[in-house]
Amino acid sequence: MEPENTETTEQPAAAAPSAPPLRPNVAQILRVWLGNLVIVLLFAGFFIVFLYQPVKVEGTSMMPGVDDQERIFINKFVYRLEPISRGDVIVFRYPLDTSKSFIKRVIGLAGDKIRIEKGLVYVNGEPLTEDYVPSQYADWSSQPEITVPQGYYFMLGDHRNLSKDSREFGPVAQSYVVGKAVFGYWPIEKVGTVK
Repeated sequence: MEPENTETTEQPAAAAPSAPPLRPNVAQILRVWLGNLVIVLLFAGFFIVFLYQPVKVEGTSMMPGVDDQERIFINKFVYRLEPISRGDVIVFRYPLDTSKSFIKRVIGLAGDKIRIEKGLVYVNGEPLTEDYVPSQYADWSSQPEITVPQGYYFMLGDHRNLSKDSREFGPVAQSYVVGKAVFGYWPIEKVGTVK
């Protein structure tokens, strides 16, 4: 008698029908969208509160570099990383009314001796080159020499004959400095770094 063949061949199992692709429902889409929106708003809030702040310039004291009604960003954090430098354009609280903010250029640092003779600014006895002040905006007045105290800065507007600045209210305390003007964003033709 022949031995019984015990070998078997396996037949492939029939493929299970694939499930139709799941379509996300409106609630899931809304939840993801709102989650992303919250993250963006938190990031923007942090960015504005701690780093950059948009401001609108009111007045002509910094023309032609910064115009009346121009919108700019100020960096509120930069002076924690680097010192304020001569030539920086900064926003600070007005010393005679801290509810107002001014924008001016830093001319004198702590310890500097500043004097103005017929519109020409001298810093520590040397005339300051000021390419940012066009002749039509110059002020030809004079001011006796002062020494900028520690922790203070001497500020001038670029439009000298229309600017209220340290010639009137004296040096500005560092504690009044809000931030450095860094970037203009409106109007479109003024987009770019503030110089």
